[in-house]
Amino acid sequence: MSGNEAEHFYACLKRNGTSPYAIRKFRTVIYRFYRKNARHTMPWRNTGDPYHILVSEIMLQQTQIERVLNKYPLFITKFPDFRSLARAPLRSLYAVWQGMGYNRRALALKEIARTIVRPPYNGVLPSHADELMSLPFVGQSTAGAVAAFAFNRPSVFIETNIRRVFIHFFFREQERVSDHDIISLIERTLDRKDPRNWYYALMDYGSALKSLKINPNLKSTRYKKQGTFAGSNRQMRGMVLRLINKPRGTSVQQLAGQLNTSCDRIRKITDQLCGEGFIKKKGHQLIMA
Repeated sequence: MSGNEAEHFYACLKRNGTSPYAIRKFRTVIYRFYRKNARHTMPWRNTGDPYHILVSEIMLQQTQIERVLNKYPLFITKFPDFRSLARAPLRSLYAVWQGMGYNRRALALKEIARTIVRPPYNGVLPSHADELMSLPFVGQSTAGAVAAFAFNRPSVFIETNIRRVFIHFFFREQERVSDHDIISLIERTLDRKDPRNWYYALMDYGSALKSLKINPNLKSTRYKKQGTFAGSNRQMRGMVLRLINKPRGTSVQQLAGQLNTSCDRIRKITDQLCGEGFIKKKGHQLIMA
């Protein structure tokens, strides 16, 4: 990846606008990098199974690839299809998911599986982004990614690496960039003959751009500095779930003592987890749902 590529392209862009010539030049740069640096070792890129690809997309949300690489094969082995996931006890699901963080995603996958195994889907994941968005917990980005990667549909979507590429190439002189501005360019530059590999190429280039001194995504209006994890409610939720994931369950008072925090804080967290369907109350005991 040459630092001059984006500068040369931007000069072309200023002369020609987003003309067919400029779009071809942009694709040439991205595909040239992809031919030499494609991350083909990621297992979800070596399958055409829509279920496996959906699992990978949910796992990759806000999670480092290295962690997903460890968990993905375990998850697929334990729950190889929609039916096995739909039937899985939440205790078993969470045991496999543990360590991934953002536990709502595990619950989301189970709810999606329960929807897919019932009519009108009867175990078959729809292939169009609009249909995928009708599933629980599936937003525009996930739906577009699954449509492209599982079915090679020319869907339009954005995620962090793709955002980084477009800001780097198209918005070099702009201080703040909205996703609305980027989406129109994604649609115009999309390789409709092979959207799957085009998006893989964009994401691999975007991942490589993380090595720059200044992250292009700092210009994004969507950028937010991630809060400290240690001591956060997100960390505490995970710790609570790990302690509750035992056959005999536990109480709010026991959790507060084990985690060295107040009963009020634990009660708020466990009430939230009950509302989300992760745990349930059995008398004074808290157990996995």
